[in-house]
Amino acid sequence: MIQLLFFAGVKETIGKEAMELEWQGQTIAQVKEYLLSAFPSLSLQGVMVAVNEEFAMDEDTVEENDTIAFIPPVSGG
Repeated sequence: MIQLLFFAGVKETIGKEAMELEWQGQTIAQVKEYLLSAFPSLSLQGVMVAVNEEFAMDEDTVEENDTIAFIPPVSGG
């Protein structure tokens, strides 16, 4: 099982701050594809992804018990 964490606009679009999936051995790109198909109004443009608190690339593989965070760009003043 992997845990997905959502922040800011991603959390608002999905409607929750976390969810679990029975996925491992998939890439970050495949997880993104799943989310985009499950939530058609979701945009991951500019969203950074971290696996176990370290930034990850689309080709990185997800393993059992990983925590994946989707972190949108933040603006402020």
